[in-house]
Amino acid sequence: MGLLEAILISVIAASTPLLLAAAGELVVERSGVLNLGVEGMMIMGAACGFAGCWLTGSTFLGALCGIAAGAALSLVFAMLTLGLAVNQVAAGLALTILGTGLSGLIGAGFVGQRIVPAPHLDIPFITTLPVVGKLFFGQDGFVYFSILLVIAIWWFLYRTRAGLILRATGDNHTSAHALGYPVLKIRLLAVLFGGGCAGLAGAYLPLAYTPFFIPGMTAGRGWIALALVVFSSWRPGRLVGGAYLFGAVTILQLHAQALGLGIPSQLMTSLPYLATVVVLVLISRSRGIAGSAAPASLGMVFVPDR
Repeated sequence: MGLLEAILISVIAASTPLLLAAAGELVVERSGVLNLGVEGMMIMGAACGFAGCWLTGSTFLGALCGIAAGAALSLVFAMLTLGLAVNQVAAGLALTILGTGLSGLIGAGFVGQRIVPAPHLDIPFITTLPVVGKLFFGQDGFVYFSILLVIAIWWFLYRTRAGLILRATGDNHTSAHALGYPVLKIRLLAVLFGGGCAGLAGAYLPLAYTPFFIPGMTAGRGWIALALVVFSSWRPGRLVGGAYLFGAVTILQLHAQALGLGIPSQLMTSLPYLATVVVLVLISRSRGIAGSAAPASLGMVFVPDR
């Protein structure tokens, strides 16, 4: 039971940054914008989040610094793709390269430093219950916020008029513009929201997952988050299951290495990314699952009539 509890807690911790980043990217893509710079925004959030926490001694302020860093980098993407109508794929890849370089510069002075990780919830007599206690009532605030965030996104997209307008913008930006909706403004807000979520996901890594910062600590999680959006068919409910599935693959390969199964460690480490490729291939072969759910205007440049 102790081993099972440890594995499940580790899965939740590994899944939380994926869920946070993918939730923000889902809103971005629902608006019709494809931002491939999630990895760059995450690593910037990690560097700035750790720096903010180390300088102020506050996990909350560190998280805000991570959100601000991700949103600021996404603003650069928005200026290029929405303001100058630059190709979204090229701009997103450039954003990842920019974020990786800037994070190394910002975080260079903090490598080797340690902070106190984010506190965990502790309810007397409840958190100490076997398995379910720590699993449901002993997590840090990031975990609970990630679940609430997905619920809020679902409510916004399917239960509010603003969410309907955002989805309409992603499905047909020309018709939305003809109806008088500010397409560029809607997409700008969505991109900033997605950037903030990616920055928070990156900040989670040094603030809660590991109490220190190292360059490149996101280790490709931004790319997995992008795949999760497709895996979920752009639906918030499925996003949770997908994030925890990929988090489980990440953790189980570590336990498999610890058991000494004789499988090369390099192959085991690549399992989460191999799973990402397999899932994308399977989904791309099923147009009924992924093709019809994708926003029709996703990745298309929009230039309003003047």
